[in-house]
Amino acid sequence: MNWSSAFKGVTAPLLIDNIDTDQIIPSRKMKTVSKIGLNKSLFANWRYNYIKGKKAGSNHDFILNKKEFLNSSILLSGKNFGCGSSREHAVWALKDFGIKIVIAESFGRIFKNNCARNQLLTIELTRIQIELINELIKKDVKNNIIEIHLEKKLIVVPNHKNFEFDIDPFLMEMLLKGQDFIEYSLGKEKIIDKFLKNDKNKRSWAYL
Repeated sequence: MNWSSAFKGVTAPLLIDNIDTDQIIPSRKMKTVSKIGLNKSLFANWRYNYIKGKKAGSNHDFILNKKEFLNSSILLSGKNFGCGSSREHAVWALKDFGIKIVIAESFGRIFKNNCARNQLLTIELTRIQIELINELIKKDVKNNIIEIHLEKKLIVVPNHKNFEFDIDPFLMEMLLKGQDFIEYSLGKEKIIDKFLKNDKNKRSWAYL
């Protein structure tokens, strides 16, 4: 994904606090180490109806099953999104579904780190700002198309003023370069080699 230009996408409001990783993808759906195909298991307990434990069609009341939000790439949620266990499958499922950005009041620490490692952008806004965006979407579903300007650290919402957000400079650099943590480290290989060479001269005993 090219973050150097503005990203525009459909935003699905799921304003529930404390959505944990087991709700994002139930443990029974984690039978693979592949990142592909997990989209069908995203929010499985909410997206589908069940009869005696067996799937019985889609839950048409769930936001991601509604016509206007079928192609959502931005998720709007409450506080402590992604809390609970440290399963990376939760991030994989979101990405495989097509979610590229999650906007919430706060995030589970490990989940947020997993998002950074998988180039899924997390943005924190205040409760008031999130509820305002939600109200605009409820007022007119056309307002669900919003823009994210990463370099400007700006969210552009239709028919309203823009919202600013903060992001770690290190993470922004990685996103703009399309790198993960390993690729970022490899890009610093010359600096690392120079440090090791100097450190070996200063502390040769540490390398025995």
